[in-house]
Amino acid sequence: MVWTGTWVAERLGVELIGDEALPALLGLALRRNPKRAHLLVSSVLGKHVPQRPSVVYGSGLDLGRRVRALLGDEEAARAVVLGYAETATALGHAVADGLGLAPYLHSTRRPVAGVARAGGFEESHSHATSHLLLPEDPKLLAGDGPLVLVDDEFSTGNTVLNTVRALHERYPRDRYVVVALVDMRSAADLGRLDAFAAEIGARVDLISGAAGTVRLPEGVLEKGQALVAEHERAYEPGAGSAPGRGPSTAPDVVRVALDWPEGLPDGGRHGFTPDHRDRLESALPTMAVRITEALRAPAAGGLRFPAAEAEPGSAAAGRQGLSGGAWPGLTAEERRGSSAEDESGSVVEAEPGSAAEEVSGASAETLGETVGGRADTPAPPPAGPRVLVLGFEELMYAPLRLGTALEDAGHDVRYSTTTRSPVLAVDDPGYAIRTRLVFPAHDDPADGPGERYAYNVAGAGFDAVVLVIDSTADTPALHAPDGLLAQLAAHIPRVVLAVVPSYTPTASPYVPYDATPEVTEATEAPERSSMLPEPLRGPAFSSYAPEEVGWLLQDLSDVELEAPTEEREEAIQSGGAHYAESLPVEYQPSDRYQELFHAALETSAARIARAVGTVTETVLAERERPGHLPVLVSLARAGTPVGVLMRRWAQARHGLDLPHYAVSIVRGRGIDANALRWLAAHHDPADVVFVDGWTGKGAITRELADAIKEFEAAEGVTGFDPEIAVLADPGSCVRTYGTREDFLIPSACLNSTVSGLISRTVLRADLVGPNDFHGGKFYRELAGADVSNAFLDAVAARFEEVGAAVDADVKELLAADRTPTWEGWAAVERISEEYGIHDVNLVKPGVGETTRVLLRRVPWKILAKRGADADLAHVRLLAEQRGVPVEEVDELPYSCVGLIHPQYTRGATGADGKAVVSQ
Repeated sequence: MVWTGTWVAERLGVELIGDEALPALLGLALRRNPKRAHLLVSSVLGKHVPQRPSVVYGSGLDLGRRVRALLGDEEAARAVVLGYAETATALGHAVADGLGLAPYLHSTRRPVAGVARAGGFEESHSHATSHLLLPEDPKLLAGDGPLVLVDDEFSTGNTVLNTVRALHERYPRDRYVVVALVDMRSAADLGRLDAFAAEIGARVDLISGAAGTVRLPEGVLEKGQALVAEHERAYEPGAGSAPGRGPSTAPDVVRVALDWPEGLPDGGRHGFTPDHRDRLESALPTMAVRITEALRAPAAGGLRFPAAEAEPGSAAAGRQGLSGGAWPGLTAEERRGSSAEDESGSVVEAEPGSAAEEVSGASAETLGETVGGRADTPAPPPAGPRVLVLGFEELMYAPLRLGTALEDAGHDVRYSTTTRSPVLAVDDPGYAIRTRLVFPAHDDPADGPGERYAYNVAGAGFDAVVLVIDSTADTPALHAPDGLLAQLAAHIPRVVLAVVPSYTPTASPYVPYDATPEVTEATEAPERSSMLPEPLRGPAFSSYAPEEVGWLLQDLSDVELEAPTEEREEAIQSGGAHYAESLPVEYQPSDRYQELFHAALETSAARIARAVGTVTETVLAERERPGHLPVLVSLARAGTPVGVLMRRWAQARHGLDLPHYAVSIVRGRGIDANALRWLAAHHDPADVVFVDGWTGKGAITRELADAIKEFEAAEGVTGFDPEIAVLADPGSCVRTYGTREDFLIPSACLNSTVSGLISRTVLRADLVGPNDFHGGKFYRELAGADVSNAFLDAVAARFEEVGAAVDADVKELLAADRTPTWEGWAAVERISEEYGIHDVNLVKPGVGETTRVLLRRVPWKILAKRGADADLAHVRLLAEQRGVPVEEVDELPYSCVGLIHPQYTRGATGADGKAVVSQ
């Protein structure tokens, strides 16, 4: 057989090194990702590649049995199994079933109204990075027994470390077991788990089905991205991916009533106990009969099954009646948590010759032969129609168990699920993703509409598909002409729709995220906290990669918010409007100005890199605690590029994956309180480090301190540190900074085109309700002028060369007295009075603030420090273009200061003297 990684391996030089079974367990595909172009595609997970349900389920059962053997029955009875959304939800279930004694919970990316979060963590390499934990019983995670973490692939260890860090602080325990189908860590990552275990004082074991690593040649990321760009044009959304009957064909869809047990969870999102497993097992035979009847229903696509469902004497024949248990290889005693030993004292295994034995052996080699077609005499498939059971994103376990029940009845069944992950499809035997169907999301996701995918379904020769979804996803979008049902019907003759009732806990006692497990008096979770959406991320919102930053904003891209600069200025100064209620028209730089930006970036990149390194190392030295990582929270939008660069420095220098978000703060209105609520629900407030680009006179520094004090008094949440970490602090307003020099930071030269194409934030009562995040716009139409990532890459490229200088700077800073002197504020007050302005808000000190005045406001004049020409070329050009005088002055603590016209009305002209009559 052709290995399904051949196509990628030949073009990129990628190699799988390790166990002989790896090629049978893993194929390769390509995706768009700024860190990793290749995708390891599991053939036994049942996600992207349709596989026999018994193989998928058996691989998890085997891993669970190995965990039980490692822990022993006593410790296994105290354990909790935690699986990862979306790919490992069924795998985690199966591991819990193999363990036999433990309750199960999986993370989710779907907030549930009225259900409080018991925690969360980040999966930085994923396309959707934030995970929620929503157990019905918060005590599920509060025990001190072993925590078993299950994922399909253990690649770097970052996700597991992020999870354990987040949970160990709140629910410390002595033992963790990490379980994965494959352990693909590099040599550099192998020691991190042991070091981390020593750091937190716990034992961490790892169990995998196979082990190895991926060898990547130099330049593989760029080559992979080029290949994706070259081939993905053939798979435009809605175009289908294999010859079919055409999207206009009326779907032949039969709905089946599943007789789902009342009150039984549809999955492990809120917890799944051994008793739940027993109830599901009892109901599976009846549900399998209902599905078979729906497959045979008299209609255009009704299927005919052979009279004999399985050959006499076959393993399938012994199971086809469905009257017995449909859980191959798992005894009732194992399911109920009692002793699983027979009279001889050995663990009861699957019956010889059963399908369970075929896939649940302990060796990776045996599993590889089963799934890879390498056995000399593979068992012939059952006669009759080929049926695909298709699950839905996180809803993987219920479809899998229905698939095993149908397989037990002797049907020829495969199983896979839909997914959020965008992957390139190439119709080649040596490529793991042959076809893809693209359809709109149909479950009203919290992060907004988007595309979803079903891989290797079209063109695979299926006679029928049983689509299993929860009731939340049974929406008009599912049944729309471009929806999933129509896409399936265009390629498969018979479509059966099975809807499982979505489970919502009847009561969800709320335990604050910073509470200890001993808290016994629970209060109701504030509705506004549970309803807050997940952060917006690129490429749907912003041109930054999704792992670079999560925006705690609401998307107002379709709202007309821009107003002419002069009109805005008059409204602001007359008191008729706040500056945050509208947006200035985005400044489009001239060719000459763009040349100045690129020249400034070339000359200052190393200087910025040094400041980035200095402020990041200072934060790590002073804010990192054992078992904790700083959580970077940028003040949008000027702070966002700096936060991304700090995150990149921590990753490049220390291998740390720091969470990073951007939040809105508005002068006179404070910080977004809902964003703080979200942060407090997902992270320890003491880990939060607020980040901004620079300080001027320190107004935002004071605004943040006042807002945090007010928030904590109102919410009863404590721990947020209002100190801001900035790249440059010329006003001497903060303790944590990269430099106190006032120099040109090129990201201050432009607006959205250097800030991920995101607008300044918006706060207007008719658009932002009391339970909403502040708003922002994504200027997709400016993509051709976007230099956001070019700016980041240019600075990050200089990290290595400034390392020694950063170390010296940090050593000096940590030993110095960095108490703010607020000399910038004193200078602003002096200038305000000297020039007759009498309003410090109209005096904008520093290169960055002066640039903002020229780009967004109605400037009166510019004060330039004599001799500071090197950093002011762009300021002088903007002043020239707007007809604003530049006045050379001495003894200025900043390189320049921008003065907003103090009495602006439309028709006003520039100033001709220092004195202005005040109103």
